[in-house]
Amino acid sequence: MRPTLSWTPDEDLPPGTTDLGPVADALGAGGVLVLTGAGISTESGIPDYRGQGGSLSRHTPMTYQDFTGSARARRRYWARSHLGWRTFGRARPNAGHRAVAAFARHGLLSGVITQNVDGLHQAAGSDGVVELHGSLDRVVCLSCGTYSPRRELARRLEEANPGFEPVAAGINPDGDADLTDEQVGDFRVMPCAHCGGILKPDVVFFGEAVPPPRVEHCRALVGEAVSLLVLGSSLTVMSGLRFVRQAAQAGTPVLIINRDPTRGDRNALTRVALPLGAALTALTARLGIPADDQERSD
Repeated sequence: MRPTLSWTPDEDLPPGTTDLGPVADALGAGGVLVLTGAGISTESGIPDYRGQGGSLSRHTPMTYQDFTGSARARRRYWARSHLGWRTFGRARPNAGHRAVAAFARHGLLSGVITQNVDGLHQAAGSDGVVELHGSLDRVVCLSCGTYSPRRELARRLEEANPGFEPVAAGINPDGDADLTDEQVGDFRVMPCAHCGGILKPDVVFFGEAVPPPRVEHCRALVGEAVSLLVLGSSLTVMSGLRFVRQAAQAGTPVLIINRDPTRGDRNALTRVALPLGAALTALTARLGIPADDQERSD
């Protein structure tokens, strides 16, 4: 499940460090499984949920129960998401995404799991990324189960809502733009083109369960990893925290790079409190990865 949790860091948590040495050593040994959160995409212009200025201070994410139970909620969601999709479509991978892809190309990683739905790891050139919470670039029908490209739905929504150009107060990590009810107005929602059913982005909403096969796949990756490196996640929700706890219980070293304290700090060998782009770029230099190798992306 992805519940919205209120979590306050314990005062006696170990402090963060600026020493990248343990992370460099882990990457140098290879077999590192990377788990990323919203913090790795902030430098691409996509805000996170809980960091400084995080969207939860002004925005409550859509829940699965609200989306499936209310036509009004679906209208509000799709109006806001349609506008937010334009921003997501313009986002480009940053230094952090490119560094992760470079680590993989140099054989240092055993896999990448992301809690993000923005597709930026793949755009940076990472292969085989496990999208724990799905992806905004796909849409699924809740009635017939048909999947379709988000760009196709975007075209239909554009045609059904000519002149829909509200100015959003902000964009959130789930692609949802901040709009008032007045701005949403009578926005027209499109049904499934195959059966007329309800369309939903292929993402795991808060209050919805991550598909069990996907969870088991991630558990298997954690079980095979030499170490687990968490990048830009507060680990506030259990969907990511469970893998940190699994690794710690198995004696697999957990390393975290996140500027703020996380719910997994007690299970970690170290937490590096540095901006991700700068930290990961510094790590590539330590590991002898050429700078031009980090510029490759699709």
